[in-house]
Amino acid sequence: MTQAPATIFLVDDDESVLRGLGRLLRAAGHDTKPFASPAEFLAQLSGDTPGCAVLDLRMPGLNGLELQQAMESKGCHLPVIFISGHGDVPASVRAMKAGAVDFLVKPFDEEQLLGALSQALLKDAAARAGRMETAALHARHAALTSREREVCALVAQGLTNKEIAQRLGTTEKTIKVHRARVIRKLDVDSVAELVRFVDRLGLR
Repeated sequence: MTQAPATIFLVDDDESVLRGLGRLLRAAGHDTKPFASPAEFLAQLSGDTPGCAVLDLRMPGLNGLELQQAMESKGCHLPVIFISGHGDVPASVRAMKAGAVDFLVKPFDEEQLLGALSQALLKDAAARAGRMETAALHARHAALTSREREVCALVAQGLTNKEIAQRLGTTEKTIKVHRARVIRKLDVDSVAELVRFVDRLGLR
């Protein structure tokens, strides 16, 4: 599946800062989308577009930290870089604890911003790839019948075919058939791989 190009979302109530950041980032080859207020940004937020968000810390209405929380509550996992005109240590600590990639104090070095953006875009790409992989694993597991899921769980617990048959009140031959189907549908090559599959989905 082709992924949309990354976009740098800029949120700052200072129009001159938005214009300056936009020029700088476009010159560096980035696509940007400016927003003059947190409300405007949240209204258009989908979370589907790859990229990251550069948020001013102090804005009317929601401040940057509150906007970061609002993004999370809407299911948006875009990496965040904060910019601030003040060396606010407590705010920077809160931002970093909440998962911000960086906290830059104005006037910041352009290379520092571009470096933080590179880090944020790599983080976003890795997170999206991880979520896609997990979704694919869930889809494979969802293809199992209810009986196959029971067999899968018991195989992952280390039970033999005979033990599973006794547990489920059926024959060992039937369990062998279910087990083969589980292996095929999950596209795993061994019990060890099946166990890793189940663990990755948190099913044990």
